[in-house]
Amino acid sequence: MNRNDLRRLDLNLLIVFETLMHERSVTRAAEKLFLGQPAISAALSRLRNLFDDPLFVRTGRSMEPTARAQEIFALLSPALDSISTAVSRASEFDPATSNAVFRIGLSDDVEFALLPALLRRLRSEAPNVVLVVRRANYLLMPNLLASGEISVGVSYTEELPANAKRKSLRRSKPKLLRADSIPGKLSLDEYCARPHAMVSFAGDLNGFIDEQLARFDRTRKVVLAVPQFNGLGTLLAGTDLIAVVPDYTAAALTAAGGLRAEDLPFESDSFEMSMAWRGAQDNDPAERWLRSRIQMFFGDPDSL
Repeated sequence: MNRNDLRRLDLNLLIVFETLMHERSVTRAAEKLFLGQPAISAALSRLRNLFDDPLFVRTGRSMEPTARAQEIFALLSPALDSISTAVSRASEFDPATSNAVFRIGLSDDVEFALLPALLRRLRSEAPNVVLVVRRANYLLMPNLLASGEISVGVSYTEELPANAKRKSLRRSKPKLLRADSIPGKLSLDEYCARPHAMVSFAGDLNGFIDEQLARFDRTRKVVLAVPQFNGLGTLLAGTDLIAVVPDYTAAALTAAGGLRAEDLPFESDSFEMSMAWRGAQDNDPAERWLRSRIQMFFGDPDSL
């Protein structure tokens, strides 16, 4: 196909194809694109004729892509990103007058401890923009970015989509939280003997702290696991429970009073918090403005 032939191509078909590759379902693709299922089915039929391939084969409740579909997707996705970037560069962004909708993904600790300051800045600079926050973590982030449900996310991250970009915001150390009035810091023996509370999105009773303790042949006893940081201070109040949280979360929790934070009674690794975003929106003026504010308020204060 030469460039003149592209005049016969409906770009919307390629958007449908990309969405089907992500969703593997006509129903979910229709919901994502705000179209009816018949419209998606008709588009799929046209795509099959265009590429002379079935593209998707039904397997149970899912639609699995053919080898040809995988090949097309590998070439098409960066091409669509380039088109999106070319269009976005032509647009202007004025935060004072914009009514843009930003969709971001945040881990719970980031949302609880760092989002309030960012929100105050956004309300000051861009009072008409809309911020939609999705819960994200290292497991959820790749799909949220790949599907376009968010344009940028902040959390601890591992694997990301091939066209995503990432920037380290800060390295954080864990802090010990306690509500009791016993003077002095806890020893390692006291730390291991005390009952522990932890924040666990998936309801696990083990975390990275347990891996750190294993280095010393030590263990702890978790007696409470909750899904979010909001309310943790109230739960610790009046008990002998202790908890380990990121240093920036500890600062937010102790600011409310009733808790104090201290270093762990053993050497623990730091961890990196990153910002990841869709490559397609790398040069979008509005998204660049938002990422600059995220870096300003979520980044390491010592680096500003």
